[in-house]
Amino acid sequence: MTRPERFRYFLDYFITYFPEPKTELLYGNPYELIVAVVLSAQCTDKRVNQVMPPLLAAFPTPAHLGVATADDIFPFIRSVSYPNNKAKHLAGLGRMLAEEFGGEVPSQLDELQRLPGVGRKTANVVASVIYNQPAMAVDTHVFRVSHRLGLVPKTATTPLAVEKGLVRHIPEALIPKAHHWLILHGRYVCVARSPKCGICPLAAGCRYYEQNVAPLLGVIEGPAKVAAKPKRSPKQP
Repeated sequence: MTRPERFRYFLDYFITYFPEPKTELLYGNPYELIVAVVLSAQCTDKRVNQVMPPLLAAFPTPAHLGVATADDIFPFIRSVSYPNNKAKHLAGLGRMLAEEFGGEVPSQLDELQRLPGVGRKTANVVASVIYNQPAMAVDTHVFRVSHRLGLVPKTATTPLAVEKGLVRHIPEALIPKAHHWLILHGRYVCVARSPKCGICPLAAGCRYYEQNVAPLLGVIEGPAKVAAKPKRSPKQP
């Protein structure tokens, strides 16, 4: 199966069975989302969703966050990963939003990346989720799933290389959705240590399955013979 064929298989499945994916981070406005995404680095969405309500009760706007110190913020986020650094980032983020952007979260990637704690991945998430821009955020799930499915070449060894490889083949209008599709598939099916290939609806179009699983099962005709059509996994969100 060629790379364009793999992309078509991937897109056709999710367009059909999961047409409106959403982030699992809970938020009510752009400020809340950017705070949540900063906290989510190397941390689960479930944990972030737990700490956000009391954090927002204390710092409901960028102005409130901007006058806080890292020490003020730390007790609210102590249970997330790297709380000391993230407390410093959030204090600086609040100040910059309040002082330079009028309390509004900017929509441009270059402006977003000026904010403390906001790298390219976080900026892409905000641009995609809030402003529906064709921005592909590459986290560990997107990186892993893109390689396993064969959507990007093995030479794509950096998040930026994976990002470029994905946006080259995905229609602009679908990029914001494809970001969620890849993340959720990696979170629930194509997990890091033991991918659930037996229930994966994308197995018939997957390079990893073709090279590592099908031979063990005696499937020698190729991945297209594994399934006549995509099937929805019971674990698929």
